[in-house]
Amino acid sequence: MEKFLGKTTLLPRFTDQVSRRSFLSAGLAWNAASAFASLSIAQYLAASPEIRTGGIAETATGKVQGFIDRDIQVFKGVPYGADTAPRRFKTPRPPEPWKGVRSALAFGPRAPQPRPPAKASTAGSVADPGGPVSEDCLYLNVWTPALRDGKKRPVMVYIHGGGYVAHAANFDIYDGVSLCRRGDVVVVTLNHRLNIFGYLYLADLGGPEFADSGNVGQLDLILALKWVQENIEEFGGDPKRVLIFGESGGGGKVATLMAMPSAIGLYHRAATSSGEAVNALAVEDGTRQAEAILDALGLGLNEVEKLKTVPIDNLISASIAVHNYGPIVDGRALSRIPFDPDAPSISAQVPFMVGTNHDESRALIGENNPALFDLTWETLKPNLIPYKNRMGDLDRMVGLYRRLYPQYSASDVFFAATTDSHDWRAAVLEIERRAALPLGSAPTYSYELRWGSPVDGGKFKACHGLDLTLIFDNVALSHRMTGTGPEAYILAAQLSEAYIAFARNGNPNNAMIPDWRPYEVPRRATMAFDIKSTLFDDPRGEERQFFSQVPYDVP
Repeated sequence: MEKFLGKTTLLPRFTDQVSRRSFLSAGLAWNAASAFASLSIAQYLAASPEIRTGGIAETATGKVQGFIDRDIQVFKGVPYGADTAPRRFKTPRPPEPWKGVRSALAFGPRAPQPRPPAKASTAGSVADPGGPVSEDCLYLNVWTPALRDGKKRPVMVYIHGGGYVAHAANFDIYDGVSLCRRGDVVVVTLNHRLNIFGYLYLADLGGPEFADSGNVGQLDLILALKWVQENIEEFGGDPKRVLIFGESGGGGKVATLMAMPSAIGLYHRAATSSGEAVNALAVEDGTRQAEAILDALGLGLNEVEKLKTVPIDNLISASIAVHNYGPIVDGRALSRIPFDPDAPSISAQVPFMVGTNHDESRALIGENNPALFDLTWETLKPNLIPYKNRMGDLDRMVGLYRRLYPQYSASDVFFAATTDSHDWRAAVLEIERRAALPLGSAPTYSYELRWGSPVDGGKFKACHGLDLTLIFDNVALSHRMTGTGPEAYILAAQLSEAYIAFARNGNPNNAMIPDWRPYEVPRRATMAFDIKSTLFDDPRGEERQFFSQVPYDVP
């Protein structure tokens, strides 16, 4: 028996058969937002004399009352959709109206999901943020400087990572107070359906009743954005200046929304960090996944209807039969791969900002494999072989890195190659394809985080997840990954100001950084965030050219 998300249940741990992009990335996102959090919100609020009763906001379905934290109005657990349990695998519906004033003091339930893998490295053990887990999970949270004051502030809607499998908005790292105080903006975070519940394609086996099942997690996000359009003026926000942004799997969800016609008009800027959507699943892939789930549950192919009543824990246990959840190109909600073979034209007029961390795989791969930090030149190539399908000729590639970076150790080359050939390359593909849109399209901005964390001797450098604390300007609340030195605060100021400016104007330029030009071929301007940030033309240009000759592959 194991403790899973606040209740006792029989669930397997993650296994080696689960894909890195889905479950491992989900685990790292849990780490970044939970184990890296050093001070819980509950502890902070209990210790802060500034917390007091907040105002009452009137939404389209009822009144909510939150609290005031450091002079910011906070509303947690506001319903944007009805309980999904009665409509499992179906499109979401708005919440039922309520009478009186609803308390908005605590996060809503998290979506059902597997237990994240235990960690024994710098991240420590994965923490559980507490609170209930339920199919009734369509809740959002709002931070705002004021209610109904007519200021029409930019709105920053954050979509959490964890692949398409796990995680939630219920973590300190996503606390919106600092962004509100720094930029006079409104911040929104939200939970939505994941894994089997949000991305299991059942239409071919179950018929029209399940036509949208492969993308209901994305449709939840669209419903949340509709809620923002309908209600955000009450919270002092501007429904015509909505930024959607996300990290890791959240970045993939943002990029996917950019290719979904029903999302167009609900947001006006988009930003992703360490998460892309160059590929998506075909209906044939989705049907094979459904067959695997049915088999894991001991159900026949003609028994899809029974999935509607299978207990949550059984579905989560069976979920490991599928290696890679994600949006389905179903010809309905999503009619194309988001960024392949080109950028979606339907969002061409939306300013887009794409970021990566320079050393993504030091966490994504290295966190569970400490021996990778002590490779020799003799052991380097054997450890690269599992990733050969995205690297081409290994000898040529290793030679390239040794020539470009003679100071690199064998481990440095491993992490550079695994990052550049996969995570960074996917971001470059998205950026390049945006740059190829017709003249007159909205600009695309490219950046990379180069600053390396000093935590654990600095071995994780600018790894996956490091940017979360910085973007939300939450070093004071969540500093296990960044440390609390002055450099962390400098980077937090730069990154958060860039995101705030982008939300406000569709342009990330601000007084904290040098002039930032849009990404255009052939210059390929890219902002490198560091203690002294610098705009570079075509950074890692030789790596980009090398990997462009290798067919792109995402497991």
